[in-house]
Amino acid sequence: MPRAAATSDIFNAVAEPRRREILTYLAPREQSVGDIAAALRLAQPSVSKHLKVLRDVNLVQVRRVGKARYYRTHAAALRPLREWAATFERHWQHQLTRIKEIAEDSERRGLSSPGSSSPGSSR
Repeated sequence: MPRAAATSDIFNAVAEPRRREILTYLAPREQSVGDIAAALRLAQPSVSKHLKVLRDVNLVQVRRVGKARYYRTHAAALRPLREWAATFERHWQHQLTRIKEIAEDSERRGLSSPGSSSPGSSR
């Protein structure tokens, strides 16, 4: 079954690693197409195509100054991605809790992690 067009929704748009890389690069501040291309070592036409896809799904916003265009991540539009990922947060939290319990149990039984000293030993 063919995948939906990248411009159909944000999930398809961010499925492409280069677009995720661009979003990450734009997260702290807006940048021009040339700055993005140089920083990520991509051809300018390729960056422009990726930015168009990201614009089409509202993940980036553009500000024009003369002929220059400056892009920034539209953080509010990322909410559906965050909400989807949050669905799995309880699983991650469960795993972290389990790791903590195992470590604490090992410590109580006098087992220490490699490279650490056990209680009462001197280094």
